[in-house]
Amino acid sequence: VQLQACGGGLVQAGGSLRLSCTATGRTVNNYSMGWFHQAPGKEREFVASIFRSGGNTYYKESVKGRFTISRDNAKNTVYLQMNSLKPEDTADYYCAGDSGMILSRIRDYKAYKTWGQGTLVTVSS
Repeated sequence: VQLQACGGGLVQAGGSLRLSCTATGRTVNNYSMGWFHQAPGKEREFVASIFRSGGNTYYKESVKGRFTISRDNAKNTVYLQMNSLKPEDTADYYCAGDSGMILSRIRDYKAYKTWGQGTLVTVSS
């Protein structure tokens, strides 16, 4: 399976963006899918995830209430709707997936086997 992320861009603080992550090669409907971000000089950090096909979602504390992860199984795509963006949200955003994820590792980027390329989100103040 290959993941293709897109949707990043430059936005003013308070604005919105929607990132998309489309899978090709096989269906990811039963995969746990996650979004991570990485700012320059920093480690990759968990942002949001959706666990397997059940739809339970998990968020980094600082994005709760602002970001929403969702999936469209018909399109084999996972989304990250980002509202009320802040300058500190600026980073490269990566989507990832794994078919064998266990819940205790849902926030651990090292647990995901398949990664898309990054899409840059820049939030100006």
